Amino acid sequence: MSGRFILMPALSITQPTQRPARTRVQRSAVHGVLLLDKPLGLSSNQALQKAKWLLRAEKAGHTGTLDPLASGVLPLCFGAATKFSQQHLDADKVYETTVRLGLKTRTADAEGEVIAQRAVQCTLGQVVEVLDQFTGSIRQVPPMHSALKKDGKALYEYAREGETVAREPRDVVIHDLALVHAQLDGDEPHLRLRVHCSKGTYIRTLGEDIGEALGCGAHLSALRRIQTGPFSIDQCLTLAQLEAMPEASRTSVLQGVECLLPDHLDVTLDEDNAGRFLSGMRRRGQWPDAPHVRVFGQRPRALLGTAHVQAGELIPTRLLSPLEIQQILETAPAPMQA
Repeated sequence: MSGRFILMPALSITQPTQRPARTRVQRSAVHGVLLLDKPLGLSSNQALQKAKWLLRAEKAGHTGTLDPLASGVLPLCFGAATKFSQQHLDADKVYETTVRLGLKTRTADAEGEVIAQRAVQCTLGQVVEVLDQFTGSIRQVPPMHSALKKDGKALYEYAREGETVAREPRDVVIHDLALVHAQLDGDEPHLRLRVHCSKGTYIRTLGEDIGEALGCGAHLSALRRIQTGPFSIDQCLTLAQLEAMPEASRTSVLQGVECLLPDHLDVTLDEDNAGRFLSGMRRRGQWPDAPHVRVFGQRPRALLGTAHVQAGELIPTRLLSPLEIQQILETAPAPMQA
C-alpha cells in the first residue's frame, strides 16, 4: 500500500427531528347534560367530541343524531347522564325548515345534485290543502341517504355505491305542520314550515313528498331543530360560547342528570331505604303504580336512579353508582343562604 492518505468527504449526520411532546389532557368525572346549539357542518359525534374536550370529560354520549346540514338542539350527556340518554330517543321534535320548490335533488337536500326541475304553478290554497294531507298519522319511506340499516349496512352506503334497496314504509305522526311563509314565484320559490313531529320522522322525506304532492318537486334547503322533548333552543349554548368561558366554569352550564327524566314520578327515600335501593333491593311503600319513577335520596337530596312501582313495590330499573352520586354532590353548587 502507498503511504498516501485518501481524504474522504465529511459525512453530514442529520439528527432525527423530534416531534413535540403531546400535551395530555387531564380528564375528570363530569356528570350532567349540555344543551348544545349544534352548528351547521358538524356531525353529532364531531360536536360531542368537541364539547367533551372543552369540558375535559371522561365519558360522553348524545341522545340521537342531528344531520351535519341541520343546526339546533342537541342534548349531550356526560358521565351518569349517559345511563339515561336512551330515555330521550322517543321524544317529539320541533323543526323549522325551508322547502325549495321546483327542484328535486338526489339526496332530498341542498347537498345533492339536481335530478329534476319543474315549474311551480301551485296556489297558496293548494299549499294549505297539501299541508293538511301531511298532518296527523302518515307513512314515510326512509330515504336512501340515511343511517338506517338494512342487513347490517347503512342505507347511505348502498346509495354511495349507486344501489337502491327496498325500504319498508314507517308510521310517524305530524302533530302540527304550520306554514310560516310562502313564496310561490320568483327565482327561488319556497315554503318555510314549522314541523312538530314524532320520533323517526324524516323531514327531508316530508319536504320531498310535499313537493311531489304540489306537482313541482322539492328539496330541503335549510333545517333547524328548535325543540326536542322538553328542551328548547333558547336553553342552548353554542360551542363558541362554551369555549369562551373560563375552563373552570364550563361545567356550571350543565343541567342535572334528572332533566332527562321529566315525566317520571318522584319518590324520595330515607337514608336506610336509599342504601338498600342502591344495592338493587326492592322497597315497599304507599306509592301508586307507575311505569316510570325517578328515585332520590333524602339527605342529601340526590338522584339514585330510576324504577317502576307495582303493587306497592319500588323496583329498581337503572341505578347510579355510589361513586357517581358522591361526585355529583361534590360538584353541585352550594345552596343559597337565606
